[in-house]
Amino acid sequence: MKMVDYLYKKIIISSPTKRAEFLKKKGHIKMGNNCQVFDNVSFGSEPYLIELGDNVRITKGVNFITHDGGVWVLRNNGLLKNADIFGRIKIGHNVHIGINAVIMPGVTIGDNVIVGVGAIVTKDVPPNSVVAGIPAKVIKSIDEYFEKNKTIVDFTKHMSPSEKKTYLLEKYSN
Repeated sequence: MKMVDYLYKKIIISSPTKRAEFLKKKGHIKMGNNCQVFDNVSFGSEPYLIELGDNVRITKGVNFITHDGGVWVLRNNGLLKNADIFGRIKIGHNVHIGINAVIMPGVTIGDNVIVGVGAIVTKDVPPNSVVAGIPAKVIKSIDEYFEKNKTIVDFTKHMSPSEKKTYLLEKYSN
C-alpha cells in the first residue's frame, strides 16, 4: 500500500478531528484548536486565504470560495485581461457550519455562530447569531436558539453508540 493511501485511510477518513489536525499540520489553511472538518469539504483554490478560529466545525460538503469565478467572462471578452478577484474568509471561534453551506469571498463570520444547512453566506455574519437561507440572513440570536431548544434537547453525548440507539428508539417508538 502506498504511503499516501495509508495516510488517507488512517488520518483523513478516520475522524473530523484528525482530518482538521492533518490539514492544520500540512499548513493548507490557518486553523485554531479543537476544529473538526468532515468529508467533502472544499477549501477552494486559495486555501491560504482562509482562517478558522478555535472550536470550528465544518460539516460535510461545505465549500469555501476565495475568488470570483465570474471575472472569467471579463477576461475572455478582453475587458479585464489577466484579472482575478479574491477575498479572504475569516471564521471566528465556536462556529458550526452546516452541511453543504457555501462561504463566499470576503466574508467574516463572528464568534458563536451557527450557519444553517445549505446556506450561502455572501455577507459578514455578526457574532452570537444563527444564519440560514440563500443568501444567508440572520434568523435568530444564539440566546433565542438556546431558549427555543433548551427543553427539547437530549443529553446523549456521554452515551455509547448502542446506549444512544436504545435511548432514541425508545423515545421515538410511538
